[in-house]
Amino acid sequence: MTTQEPLNSGYGMRTEAREAIGGRDLTGKVAIVTGGYSGLGLETTKALANAGAIVIVPARTQEKAQKALVDIPNVEQAALDLADPASIDAFAGGFLSRTKSLDILINNAAIMASPLMRDARGYEAQFATNHLGHFQLTARLWPALKAANGARVISLSSIGHRISPPDLEDPNFERTGYNKWLSYGRAKSANALFAVGLDARGAKHNVRAFAVHPGGIMTDLQRYMPEEEKRAMGWIDENGVVDERFKTPSQGAATSVWCATNAQLEGKGGVYCEDCDIAVAVPADDKGFSGVRPWATDPELAEKLWALSERMTGLSFPAH
Repeated sequence: MTTQEPLNSGYGMRTEAREAIGGRDLTGKVAIVTGGYSGLGLETTKALANAGAIVIVPARTQEKAQKALVDIPNVEQAALDLADPASIDAFAGGFLSRTKSLDILINNAAIMASPLMRDARGYEAQFATNHLGHFQLTARLWPALKAANGARVISLSSIGHRISPPDLEDPNFERTGYNKWLSYGRAKSANALFAVGLDARGAKHNVRAFAVHPGGIMTDLQRYMPEEEKRAMGWIDENGVVDERFKTPSQGAATSVWCATNAQLEGKGGVYCEDCDIAVAVPADDKGFSGVRPWATDPELAEKLWALSERMTGLSFPAH
């Protein structure tokens, strides 16, 4: 695991996705971007495809994805519902039947601050979709990631991780009352810890993992939030104008693209990144809107979450 210290990369908050690649030619590379047909996922897809990569975009809403992706070169589309284990297995099986190696996996799709919903297993939706779905997808694609020469896996976290570490005793809010933001914070901490656990297992295979906070971006991710809640949080003003702290979707995609492709991260992994750099580690009680809290990079907690994730999905990665 790489030390959680900034590299002074030369990029920053307003770097565009296409710039974050650092001029690298991705011809011959294969990438998968979940949720790669809207918001920052779409900008991630564009940046990778325009640099020469073949990008597979799995989508739950096929018609919407087809319209969004129609003019982008090097893009393929497939069906995937991260809340449905059978759908994940079907997508991964189809991919492995056609392609033997995977260079880039960007676990980008997410839901945020949703009302209490459960999947067919009874699992709470934010944890199930944002973390467990991507855990299962990565497990199924593991042979292709190992077969690539230097694969990278990007796990989309958020500054929302500062709300709470994951609750390993009650991940589905079965014993405590549901809170949509607490659930989101736990899921985003799980996303960060997944990168820690995966990098520990993948480094010997030259598979490196990174957690990413993309920044604040106004996209379809906020679909469960009423306008009055956005105003109360200071995200938009009374006229609906987005706060200047927010990024454009392309700027929001830049850190994912940087982690997935830039040569500055060769030989590194297991870190939480923001604004196209490795983030600063901050104390647990820090009130700021940047930096990573200690629980989100804790190797011991990552292992406990990994064991829970294997039990909840019924899947096993190779031993660490």
